[in-house]
Amino acid sequence: MPTHWYNVVADMPNPPVPPMGPDGKAVEPTSCPTLTRRPYAHDFGDAIGLTPLLKMHTLGHDFIPPGIHGGGLRYHGDSPLVSQLHHEGLVDAVAIPQLETFAAGVLFARTEGIVPAPESTHAVAAVRSARECASSAEPRTILFNLSGHGYFDMSAYDRYLNNELEDDEFPVDAIEESLSHLPEVLRQS
Repeated sequence: MPTHWYNVVADMPNPPVPPMGPDGKAVEPTSCPTLTRRPYAHDFGDAIGLTPLLKMHTLGHDFIPPGIHGGGLRYHGDSPLVSQLHHEGLVDAVAIPQLETFAAGVLFARTEGIVPAPESTHAVAAVRSARECASSAEPRTILFNLSGHGYFDMSAYDRYLNNELEDDEFPVDAIEESLSHLPEVLRQS
């Protein structure tokens, strides 16, 4: 289990314990897997097609994902910058189910006294890496960005702790339908 949690670089000892490696990883929900399962394509940034086209990993601008509690992670696309980093192989991506992310959030709250927002629990779920290190005895520092507290999301934690949440399935048919509506981009030479 983790022995060192660091929220921001300024919070870290100098030098970090143990030295950090270059393994960058973006974490997303399995029910809305833009980076791990969808194309890198031009799409609208909004659902009705009013924005300029953005090159990003996308589920299709008219895709409506399941109602997971990481509401900010229900967007149909991913950041163009993060999408490009992933497309070029500079950042890896992993999709994690909702229940596992809430379990990580509860573990973090119990060990650090901070309740992370449901969106942030996806980053906290890097505890997977800590468990891998514990089983291999490999020392590693895990740095993540806790982007928000969960004090306004206590009803979601209540539902999790009362076994009222479930892992939503990846809606393949709905995504394929939405991807069929991607805008055509003409290439000029």
